[in-house]
Amino acid sequence: MKRIMSKKRAFTIIENFPSSGVLVVGDIMADHFIWGRVSRISPEAPVPVVEVKKDNFMLGGCANVLNNIFSAGGRVYMTGVVGHDDTGRRLLNEFRSRGVDTGGIVVEEGRPTTLKTRVVAHGQQVVRFDREERKPVQAKSIRKILSYIRSVRDELGAIVISDYSKGVVNGPLLDGIRQVIAGRPIFTCVDPKQRDFSLYEGFDIITPNHYEAGYAAGEEIVNGQDHVRVGMKLMQKFAFRAILITRGESGMSLFEREGRMRHTAFPAEAREVFDVTGAGDTVIGVLALSLASGASFRAAAYLAN
Repeated sequence: MKRIMSKKRAFTIIENFPSSGVLVVGDIMADHFIWGRVSRISPEAPVPVVEVKKDNFMLGGCANVLNNIFSAGGRVYMTGVVGHDDTGRRLLNEFRSRGVDTGGIVVEEGRPTTLKTRVVAHGQQVVRFDREERKPVQAKSIRKILSYIRSVRDELGAIVISDYSKGVVNGPLLDGIRQVIAGRPIFTCVDPKQRDFSLYEGFDIITPNHYEAGYAAGEEIVNGQDHVRVGMKLMQKFAFRAILITRGESGMSLFEREGRMRHTAFPAEAREVFDVTGAGDTVIGVLALSLASGASFRAAAYLAN
């Protein structure tokens, strides 16, 4: 692959991480993993009995994006909605333990914090329980989120809008963000969930996976060249400065609008990994942090890859 940047330039960007402010806004979730083993079938019903050995509570959804930026050394801010419940309180404690300002976290009465509980036995997921409410959050919650963004906007180099379709990211929120940061040098990065990308127009870069990109373009990505046609089509159809399509084991493809459209392919870097869940959160987190630290779209995508 053609060299994107020098090692010296890469280190300069990374050295800027601690002084670069990134706001993450979106659907805050918690992931609960229950680990065990199966040695028998229940006498009550033909289902496995899992003997629990341990469990883990992890940041999920846009909170996982925050965790990636925090782990990379970035100065991170957070805003979204949790419920008035034990999961919400536990998430707030997790944020505080990382030194993250929780002033942007809205506690909405009558709405559960999104919690995904996975039971895993012998490395295999047995079942998943979802506790969530997907209807739009209350209008007053949106107003509080926008008020928080207004209060920290002077500290920001980038904003990540992390849409998991759980009710936070909607038209009023996105319109409000556009107004609050209008005219300011803040990069806006969107991880989409809606099939109609027009909802996100006006932001700088969008990072769909290849399935989401195909849906938005009305085409199926089947072979190695389909994603190029889809990416170019999306760039022509929507007003983004760049689109980064993540393609799993095939790497990533960046499409930019610089006079004429440009495509850069990033082959996957082989790694031994146990679980790729949340890889898209890592990509957009490092991408936004790199942009806030002075990287170009190509350099930021290179580091995210």
